[in-house]
Amino acid sequence: MQIYSLSEYICIMSQETPYASALSPEYALLGLLTQRPAHGYELYQRLLAELGQVWHISLSQIYNILNRLESKGWIAGDVQRQERLPARRCFQLTDAGRERFDAWLVAPTGSSVRAIRVEFITRLYFAQALDRALTGPLIDSQIDAVQANLARLQEALALLPVEEPFNRLGLDLRVRQLTSILDWLAECRSMLAPS
Repeated sequence: MQIYSLSEYICIMSQETPYASALSPEYALLGLLTQRPAHGYELYQRLLAELGQVWHISLSQIYNILNRLESKGWIAGDVQRQERLPARRCFQLTDAGRERFDAWLVAPTGSSVRAIRVEFITRLYFAQALDRALTGPLIDSQIDAVQANLARLQEALALLPVEEPFNRLGLDLRVRQLTSILDWLAECRSMLAPS
């Protein structure tokens, strides 16, 4: 068995599948707009009601994200006049926004605990809401990604010298978290996409 130094270990671990998402709720907002046009406060209420344990976001953040999505051409807003109330903007998805959301929906999620807790659950929510046929393959793909990352971590743990107990403890915790996530994904599969 080859023993690696910490710098060599870090080099091995950096070969994990890259995870480029900023875990932004922009995809959750795009997803809600695939279902129907809405104004900012309605999107905020729906996000809290349907994904409030996943996303913790303020109303001002919602409006900032909507402005950014509109500036990129992924949504379009129209001013709606209201009797005795201030005007409000109603947003709808553009074709470019729909393409962006559809590509994100089937893209792989990183296999970190946070990515799975936030981004994967959001993907799973929209797969169930928009096309239940996506749910099984989405879960299976995530299981494959987690298993691959778990195998890399287990190999790296086996190669870490005993003289590095804190690195070993940190890596062992990650291994245990991913093992637990695999159990959770199996439960997701049996609950949401039974064979």
